[in-house]
Amino acid sequence: MPTNLSVTRSISIQAKPEAVLDLVGDAHALPRWAPGFARGVREAGAHWLVDTGAGEALIDLRVSRERGTVDIVSAEQPGRGVFTRVLANGDGCEYLFTQFFPTR
Repeated sequence: MPTNLSVTRSISIQAKPEAVLDLVGDAHALPRWAPGFARGVREAGAHWLVDTGAGEALIDLRVSRERGTVDIVSAEQPGRGVFTRVLANGDGCEYLFTQFFPTR
């Protein structure tokens, strides 16, 4: 099986890791920090329905405070989504964001 293309970005943030986890782990905050993806968000049973501007995406938000991770995955295709991690770095933190794209 071929490896999917992946893109990883990171940013240094002058905030405590817990504060960053609180923000990125809150589905209602998606439009604030990911406006290119989420114009609006509402609960849809056990999932979240995101207005992407090009349609709607049903997602699951998986937060692990112990691991410092927040994964935003398709509820219909759990292998698709973005996988993020918050790492302490001095007085602030690093936020890493990885997205996989299918090969053609």
